[in-house]
Amino acid sequence: MNVNQGLTAAAQNAESGDNCHPMFRKIPSSLEFNKLRKRLLRAAQQAMTDFSMIKPGDRWLVALSGGKDSYGLLAVLLDLKWRGLLPVDLVACNLDQGQPNFPKHILPEYLKSIGVDYRIEYQDTYSVVTEKIPENRTYCSLCSRLRRGHLYRVAREEGCSALVLGHHREDILETFFLNLFYGGRLAAMPPKLMNDDGDVTVLRPLAYCAEQDLVKFSEAMAFPIIPCDLCGSQDGLQRNAMKMMLEDLERRMPGRKDTMIRALANVRPSHLLDRTLFDFAALTASN
Repeated sequence: MNVNQGLTAAAQNAESGDNCHPMFRKIPSSLEFNKLRKRLLRAAQQAMTDFSMIKPGDRWLVALSGGKDSYGLLAVLLDLKWRGLLPVDLVACNLDQGQPNFPKHILPEYLKSIGVDYRIEYQDTYSVVTEKIPENRTYCSLCSRLRRGHLYRVAREEGCSALVLGHHREDILETFFLNLFYGGRLAAMPPKLMNDDGDVTVLRPLAYCAEQDLVKFSEAMAFPIIPCDLCGSQDGLQRNAMKMMLEDLERRMPGRKDTMIRALANVRPSHLLDRTLFDFAALTASN
């Protein structure tokens, strides 16, 4: 059964009223929202199929920051699970990083209201990052490493085989161009990878999902968004420059983002310059 058939067969399980996950009981009834919802579901399920993310009976730790992307991730996963298309257990986890004025009550109250298993983990990485990184430098790299290490630990403690993150299509493309322009390598965010210890898989089911769709979805679902006061407070980041470049390109040539995502899955080592991936020395004329 392909992705579209799976969604069609399961549609009767969760469309409106009480016959849906509690997260979706107060959603818009418009045709536009229904199309948006199904578009995100199809894209996520396609990514999970393409990259063999699902092993029935597994337990996934879903990282929940309080931003639009992680809320969207949780909603999509819960929707697919409710439809019988995601045979794994889910536990949401928020890493409280000790940011000043962080509204600690929002996520627990919201997750309780929709009946989602969750864990709030407090670790003051904010003080560590702001102490070690000057104010005019980017916090993201150190913050990400510290956060990821704690999430791996929590995944182990919760018996989870996978840590699931809310990175979307634009995150992957921005990372690709950051590596291209500043790192001197061709690399992006893989939809699936194994951590260094080999015991936790990192999954990105939203790899094919457009950021603008997640923005619209978040607004329609009225998620209680929590702004980031750490990396999100810095201007002039290299990633922001990549984002603006991609947005400008998409305005001038619509559809380029989709083309670039497809290109990342259509690599031809013989047409690049990496001698470790292709044996150019072995190329000789047959005569």
